[in-house]
Amino acid sequence: MPEIDPQTQTELEAAVFRRLVSHLRTRTDVQNIDLMNLAGFCRNCLSNWLKDAADEKGVPLTKDESREAVYGMPYSDWKAKHQTEASPKQQAGFSASQTKDH
Repeated sequence: MPEIDPQTQTELEAAVFRRLVSHLRTRTDVQNIDLMNLAGFCRNCLSNWLKDAADEKGVPLTKDESREAVYGMPYSDWKAKHQTEASPKQQAGFSASQTKDH
């Protein structure tokens, strides 16, 4: 990758984050547990990381606000519209994949 100035790098990273969030908003068929089982993170992780970053910068952001920023709607609405009950196979995969990082 070519040498990129810090401002441009930040702008590129922000664009990638926005694109990832947009993609996850459209892929409501992909459950958080599936993301966790395959990638080790999910929409909730992204919202937690956003809140952590805001906290580090002293930006007031609640957990609910950070979740809404990722989900594009209140988390309770997303759960009611899109979240399904995890299957025994999904639950087993999640249990097997857990590490101290989560």
